[in-house]
Amino acid sequence: MRKHRYNIRFPVTESHKVGQDEVQFLLEENNQIVNLRFHDYGELYKRPGLYEQLFYDRLKCSSPDKVSEILAKVLKQNNLEMSELRVLDLGAGNGMVGERLFKMGVSRLIGIDINANAQEACFRDRPGIYDAYYVADLCKQDAYLKDELLTWQVDCLSCVAALGFGDIPTEAFINAYNLVKQGGWIVFNVKETFMQESDDSGFSKLIKQLLLKDILEVHHLERYRHRLSIDGTPLYYYVLAGKKESDIALDTTLSPDNTSTPLTLPITKQGNESRQNFYKH
Repeated sequence: MRKHRYNIRFPVTESHKVGQDEVQFLLEENNQIVNLRFHDYGELYKRPGLYEQLFYDRLKCSSPDKVSEILAKVLKQNNLEMSELRVLDLGAGNGMVGERLFKMGVSRLIGIDINANAQEACFRDRPGIYDAYYVADLCKQDAYLKDELLTWQVDCLSCVAALGFGDIPTEAFINAYNLVKQGGWIVFNVKETFMQESDDSGFSKLIKQLLLKDILEVHHLERYRHRLSIDGTPLYYYVLAGKKESDIALDTTLSPDNTSTPLTLPITKQGNESRQNFYKH
């Protein structure tokens, strides 16, 4: 079946003068022009294939492939197999990263996202990828959610293109990180500015703490082209992969601008019954 193609237009603007999460595009549908921000994920996910057409076809996003490849490379260097991993995919979205990890044969794959539309899009477009997919706010981690996630015995955390723009607060990342077993694997990417000394945001401080303290044993750190901006300028990110050495102390990394007000959001979970029945836990 031929995929639906959307009529996407970029406004005449200097994209570098606005935040990456504030960039907009124009979508023509039903004889109307709709203004959408790149980070209006709920609206993007409602339209099958729009997210992929915008970020992957048009702007050449490479991060799901890059981050997955780096994880596989680091494991191989440590004489480990992807099939040994129980992965928590933080900010799972519509399953772009999960699809790659699934094809690489990970043992368990658990998705979590705060956006219910992301879960719906994943089950619509990539059914069967995750053993379970939770819609929940990790800043509001109650005992039930924590116990539920701990039953998966996660030994790997992946987080791709979701950190540092308010999509996933620092606190949520820390809570996810601390769910991973000691000695487990961590892989994520961040915008290159978070690595600069002048950046004093909460996520920048967190990344520097991971690099400088005995929290994460770094096995790979690489700058690469994440995607293009709307004016064709490359946007560079860093991918970081390493082995967890200890938990992150929550109170030593948060700054006022990176704390979040917990959302009143029910925890919902759905999963791939066939995979759950096959993989006993």
